[in-house]
Amino acid sequence: MTYCVGFLLEDGLVLASDSRTNAGVDYISSYRKLHVFQPSADRLFILLAAGNLATSQAILNWINRDLNQARREGPHPAHSSAHLGEGSASGTGVQSPADLLTARYLFEAAAYIGRLSVAVQNENHSALRQVGASGEATFILGGQIGGQAHGLCLIYPQGNAIMATPETPFLQIGESKYGKPPLDGVGHHKLSLEDAARLCLVSQVITRRSNLTVGPPFEVALYPRDSLAISHHVKLERGHPEIAQINKVWIESQRQALQQLPRFAWETP
Repeated sequence: MTYCVGFLLEDGLVLASDSRTNAGVDYISSYRKLHVFQPSADRLFILLAAGNLATSQAILNWINRDLNQARREGPHPAHSSAHLGEGSASGTGVQSPADLLTARYLFEAAAYIGRLSVAVQNENHSALRQVGASGEATFILGGQIGGQAHGLCLIYPQGNAIMATPETPFLQIGESKYGKPPLDGVGHHKLSLEDAARLCLVSQVITRRSNLTVGPPFEVALYPRDSLAISHHVKLERGHPEIAQINKVWIESQRQALQQLPRFAWETP
């Protein structure tokens, strides 16, 4: 299991992930789940991945393959992962962009990744079904294309996507339930990038405390609006003192809040 969260802010984006991968009680390892792509100077994308690791890695490989081929030969729709599927997305008649280099809008980039995800899952579905395994993967895509607003999308295993909004500014994938309360409680669209990054780290650390399938290294990337560059990329390794400090401060704040809650009637002198 894994846990990733993305935050859409007025001033930009914050994306955070853990790095633990669990393939059984006796096989726990670490893989990066936060990936940055800058196909050209006018665009930047940050991709978070959760779910089947083989599916995620296959999609990352196809993204890089398409970008490399587009740089060598020029972007052509026919080059986009041709053997994984032809024609329009999901038979709707809506053409998916060839790759991240040709997308004009963030939703087109999300559609491209969704199409890759469905194609990879379909290619391996029969073999996985025979052993009772799922090839599903879920993604959060954040970024900005020059001339367009920055944005954040959650891409479902079925290939469709939803966008974060100022009213619903954060998106989660993976083991999300334990880290959701602090985001719900104090998170909002107008937080600073730094406060949102701290909040995302709190969400990661308390999830780890409740679920051992989530764990460090924790990664956080900050993207200031219209900069087309990552301003800060923080990686907290296992045993980093800041992880323990975040946990300590958060627990102490909860203890103080408990003492400040209204007293029951029978406690009043």
